[in-house]
Amino acid sequence: MKQQNNTIVISHVDKYYGKKQALKDVSLTIEQGMFGLLGRNGAGKTTLMKTLATLHEKQAGDISVCGIPVSHAREIRAVTGYLPQDFSMYPNMTVYQCLDYLGVLSGMPGALRKQRIDLLLKRVNLTEKRRSRVKSLSGGMKRRLGIAQALLHDPRVLIVDEPTAGLDPEERIRFRNLLCEVAEERIVILSTHIVGDIEATCENIAILNEGQLLWNGTVSQLLENARGKVYTAEIPVHMLPQVKRDYIVTGMLRSEHMVTVRFLAQEPLGSADAGQGLPAEARPAMPNCEDAYMYCLRQHGCEIVGDE
Repeated sequence: MKQQNNTIVISHVDKYYGKKQALKDVSLTIEQGMFGLLGRNGAGKTTLMKTLATLHEKQAGDISVCGIPVSHAREIRAVTGYLPQDFSMYPNMTVYQCLDYLGVLSGMPGALRKQRIDLLLKRVNLTEKRRSRVKSLSGGMKRRLGIAQALLHDPRVLIVDEPTAGLDPEERIRFRNLLCEVAEERIVILSTHIVGDIEATCENIAILNEGQLLWNGTVSQLLENARGKVYTAEIPVHMLPQVKRDYIVTGMLRSEHMVTVRFLAQEPLGSADAGQGLPAEARPAMPNCEDAYMYCLRQHGCEIVGDE
């Protein structure tokens, strides 16, 4: 029996919109499980996702999804489910009607549609909402409906683009847990600019910036890359503007007269650095994923706005 190929291979891919290059020589290999694609707005994440889903065409390079060349769009779509950031359905349809309609469009037999819809509504915790109209659903429920529609044909690859933007903390956690459960049996690519979503769900990640791949590895490796670059210090409030000029501040906790700052430094700090606006007792700190992401951007010469 031939072993099923559950790997996405992206090799030297370029994508242009007119003269603007949206993807620049991107190469990645994505295995089964949760894979995080992290980057700022406009980094090229959505372009890459749509290219994988055959909604955009590449200009150069090669892509295969589960062993299928991306040029074979019909075959790719048969094994791929896609949840775009701006997912929407007919507002006056019920939840069940939406999924049934999409099943009809994809040519699913009636008995199979009913079986899959009942199974998926249970899985995304929308069984009690099956007769509710889409317009009455909360934002989180609509995202879960989006996952159900993307899984309707039981794809081997699920691509989700910025799925937790705008969700409250409880719904975000629920949604992330759902994605992790789904990833036990397929490839799930989570594209987001929210570092916490990646840290909570993904072992393997890639970081894009202006169409270029800056990082490809594990979260643990990313954290290790920033080890020795993160510090905390307690400073008077009036010193904060100078610290923000000299360092990348990734966090601060402010009291009446003092601020505890968390910041990145390219070189180890010692007493000689006290003249740069920091006390000699600035302490090393273990990097978190946000620290490591910001350090990766700075390491690659990316402009980081907001520290003036």
